[in-house]
Amino acid sequence: MSQQTDNICVSDKSLSLRAPSDVMRLPALGASFPHRLSFKRTMIRKLHEQAAQLTITDKQLDENGYGHIVLSIPFCGRTYSLIGYSRALADEDRTDRVIATAWDASFCLFDGVPTSEDISYLSDEVTHQEAGRYHERVMTLSRANKSVRLFAHVIDALSSGHQPDHEMIAKIGYLMRTTAVYGNGKFGIADRDIIKGYDGLDGPFRAEMLTVFLIREFTFQLVNHCARAKGGDKAVSLSNAMCRNLGVGNSTGLGMAPFLIHHPNLFHSWILVRETAIARSRHIAEIDTARQQKYLKLYHRIQSHLAQWQVDDEGYQIIIAGLIKDWQDLSDEISALLSSPYPFEALMRRAEKGGDDFAALMASFVMEYIPEVTDGLEDCMTQARAPQLEPKMPISALSALIEKHYQWALDLDLDAPASRQQFWYVSEEKLEPRLGNAFEEEGQSREMPFAMAYYIADLKAACADMPDDMMVAELLMKHPHLRYIVRRIQNVDHFPYAEVHGNLVGADCRPIDLLRCKLSFFGASKFDPRSDRWTRITLYQGAPIAADLHHDDADDWAFWVVQ
Repeated sequence: MSQQTDNICVSDKSLSLRAPSDVMRLPALGASFPHRLSFKRTMIRKLHEQAAQLTITDKQLDENGYGHIVLSIPFCGRTYSLIGYSRALADEDRTDRVIATAWDASFCLFDGVPTSEDISYLSDEVTHQEAGRYHERVMTLSRANKSVRLFAHVIDALSSGHQPDHEMIAKIGYLMRTTAVYGNGKFGIADRDIIKGYDGLDGPFRAEMLTVFLIREFTFQLVNHCARAKGGDKAVSLSNAMCRNLGVGNSTGLGMAPFLIHHPNLFHSWILVRETAIARSRHIAEIDTARQQKYLKLYHRIQSHLAQWQVDDEGYQIIIAGLIKDWQDLSDEISALLSSPYPFEALMRRAEKGGDDFAALMASFVMEYIPEVTDGLEDCMTQARAPQLEPKMPISALSALIEKHYQWALDLDLDAPASRQQFWYVSEEKLEPRLGNAFEEEGQSREMPFAMAYYIADLKAACADMPDDMMVAELLMKHPHLRYIVRRIQNVDHFPYAEVHGNLVGADCRPIDLLRCKLSFFGASKFDPRSDRWTRITLYQGAPIAADLHHDDADDWAFWVVQ
């Protein structure tokens, strides 16, 4: 662990954290919900604490809404600006796939307030995204497409002098959806090592979360402009209440999933923070009447939120329906449970009997109104230490770690063809992760190293031929290809939440479980899977708009219900 994480958790050593064997299973990860420590929630709290005030520093749009808008916001001693470019897009070019080369809007987060020369130069670069040339004042890149039907409806309604249809807003939830938000030095933009030195942006994905928040404000500006251009004096602006009902959509596919495997220690830190917050809540002996009432209101809000969560995927809708029933079944008990001794322990035990989805929802519920034991933990979500090889470890100790941490892998039937049916690789064309069928497609020689259970089996067989007192270094001299898995095993003993407990190359692996877990830490809601490999989600729906960041209730918007 980093020193910072160690310091935070010293007083929590007596806490009983849920075991990795419970929370790191693929189905459990795939049931994750956003929570108080999700990145978008912590970003809003930071903006609220700073009393950040958004300004439009440049706006040049034609009657069709094509041109650019620059939105600037001071934050923790620096000013950041979103430069958003709106362009015409032919229907035949409209696609959410990452291979797209044109979009309705393209964005960059800029360090400072851009000059007219900056805006002009970046206009040709940002609108080409990956094909552009950038410098370190460009902090993120993003692009988005309109939700064509809702965008048109909102313009028609506003230009006619009234607000858009509530049901359409509830069903769709966003005016635009992004297909990527790039950071971390991609394509020549500012490297993570630069951004993490900026106060307020030092946590994971903070710059990206600020970008999406500002993109949301961009969509409001754009739709209001288009409505005025169409309706003239009779046009009205989108009301603040209606703006709050809208977030930013996102289409996310396989490209996001391998991040959790490639960054095991960071993944551990995220899970550890969440599990520490849950464990701390379970140790609270009682809550007062006022807080009980807040939780009762949240309970009913979640009921309405689940009712508004409708998807086209029949299997996923069945899961939602089951969750609605589980939550409803609590209605006769919730008041008594909240007023009982150790209320959150009682609620978690009750939910854990109902399965992964119910338990995951309850975990987010219990964390919501206890800032005294949760807030501040988000500072522990960074992790600088990479997995380290311990060459002097004896074979006997390594074998013991396999038995301790990888029983899930030892229990698999690796001789079954279905256990090795899939393989992960990187597309040569777009440099994006893909998932292939080993029985139908070529390319296994280029697969990413995700077949952990098979590597464990190879290592266990190699260890069986070695003396117990032999050092790992000697083992690796004879079997150098095992270095990767040895390092992961040794690492997991220090970072127990670093490894997914599941066969990532088996026929039953659902990548969407990895996607949903990562997206829950982003704060994504209303998952709308289009297959087991990609999903649509909404970010910042219900969050205060920029004009309302100073309000006292700026942080009370979990499980938002469109109003």
